[in-house]
Amino acid sequence: MKKITVVTAARSEYGILKPLISKLKQESQFQVQLVATGTHLVKKHGNTQEEILQDGNEIYEKIPILESGNTSCDISFTIANAAKNFALYFAKEKPDLLIVLGDRTELLGICSAAINERVPIAHLHGGELTEGAVDDCVRHAVTKMSYLHFPSTEEYRRRIIQMGEHPERVFAVGALGIENILKTPLLDRKEICEKLGIPFHQAYVMVTFHPVTLENQTPIQQVKALIQAIKQKEDYFYYVTKANADAGGDEINQFFEKLASQQKNVKLAASLGTLKYLSAVKHSAFVLGNSSSGIIEAPALGTPSINIGDRQKGRIMPETVINCEPDKNLILAAMEIAAHQQRYVSLRYGDGNTSDKIIVILKKHLFREKIDLKKTFYDIKIT
Repeated sequence: MKKITVVTAARSEYGILKPLISKLKQESQFQVQLVATGTHLVKKHGNTQEEILQDGNEIYEKIPILESGNTSCDISFTIANAAKNFALYFAKEKPDLLIVLGDRTELLGICSAAINERVPIAHLHGGELTEGAVDDCVRHAVTKMSYLHFPSTEEYRRRIIQMGEHPERVFAVGALGIENILKTPLLDRKEICEKLGIPFHQAYVMVTFHPVTLENQTPIQQVKALIQAIKQKEDYFYYVTKANADAGGDEINQFFEKLASQQKNVKLAASLGTLKYLSAVKHSAFVLGNSSSGIIEAPALGTPSINIGDRQKGRIMPETVINCEPDKNLILAAMEIAAHQQRYVSLRYGDGNTSDKIIVILKKHLFREKIDLKKTFYDIKIT
């Protein structure tokens, strides 16, 4: 039996990982240790560890790492906390494999501790670009620390190989988020409106806006432009999910808290969970903000999405995504386009069988082939 540690540090990440966790638990050859950390353990971020438990997933260990503040310095302290606390965990548990997803900054600490303890890392969603955020650097750093790679598209697979990872360890398997959409029975419009307190007879918009950590415009300037557009376009009901724990996230949330207290057509929530969030996106007029869910999940649900600014710049954009700059008038123009856009499903990120593909590959590398952490750099021949 092989011991596999799956780490989740945020609501969005856990929602994506759910089908893989479920499939791994069904395999008698694997002992799955689900570790909750980061915002899962913090009340102001929704205490989302409860969502994990409600799904019937046992949390093997809770590892607190998050600093109370939200400055860039606090983020660095969180990375340091992750390195220290996860070093103790890996030294004690010695898992055969660590599975991580994405580009959260705390992964730098977690994965550094893993490689020091000679724990192989399997990384999901590598090879992508988000040029407006520091996450871009984090993602590529985690790629170089990882042994197995599960990018969501063939383009991203080629980019990982370009970074020197051997093609035999890089597999384009699609996005787990698409599997959630295609294999989860979603709520109908009446049910989701009742659960979220959205007026049934009013069109609504799902809004998620995260800090943009590498742009000249501050996150506050950008969220102000978004809020100005929301105030001017009063015919919609706006359901806002809070920003993540990146530097500037608390300030963004404070602006939306104030907006929700002043506007009857605005509601704010820390977390919805996978079922309610996907159901809400499916029945919304469109998605508004700069979250990756507007690039991956919304198109697969047939919902138009407006991507504001450069936070997601570099990702493969389905044709249902409308890009605009963080300017009030440009956002309003994009909203007008989205309102009249024909709805159709775009499955640019996979066929919904990602977790099955990953498990086949894990079995091969954990049981039939020896993992050699002394990786050689794979040089691409240049002609």
